[in-house]
Amino acid sequence: MHRDTVFIVDDDASVRDALSLLLSLRGYTTATFASAEDFLSAVQPSWRGCIVLDLRMPGMSGLELQRCLLEGGPTLPVIVVTAHGDVAAARQAFLADAVDFIEKPFDGEQLMSAIETALAGLRAVSSAVEPAASARMPAAVLSAREREVMALMVKGLHNRRIAEELGISPRTVEVHKARVMDKLGVRNVVELVRLVDQGRK
Repeated sequence: MHRDTVFIVDDDASVRDALSLLLSLRGYTTATFASAEDFLSAVQPSWRGCIVLDLRMPGMSGLELQRCLLEGGPTLPVIVVTAHGDVAAARQAFLADAVDFIEKPFDGEQLMSAIETALAGLRAVSSAVEPAASARMPAAVLSAREREVMALMVKGLHNRRIAEELGISPRTVEVHKARVMDKLGVRNVVELVRLVDQGRK
């Protein structure tokens, strides 16, 4: 069993039930909520884990819940899932530190990978693993998915090829690339390659 809980926030009962069953079969503890408001009314500072969060819901949206958590909630990494993905929404989600932005219908393994990335990142922060190494390597500020995109960018791959390699859409690649550039403060791939090479020295 996994020690941390996966909190599922989605207004679709069938999605909540399916995700809860899938995660339970993988050994995860789950808790489900039908709305962002329900989650906020129940959330406790001591909660540990991550949130699988629907983007569009009646009342408070997933993005609004993300902002509320950033302003004063417990540290719970967020994975956004949506049937209505677009670059603007994805960008907002990543600016609010989403671990991943997954478009429905999604592959179960893709979600599992995102959840494990979120929980691994949470454990790393909690134990302050290798702070000196993190300070030396610029890519340490990136999420696991962003590091994957960055590695393929440095190899010179274009958006469509990166999308094929990672099993995501080209528009999601574009959002990840913009996020990498923003976080690392570079303007183009040449500057990115230079920065990565410096980090390896």
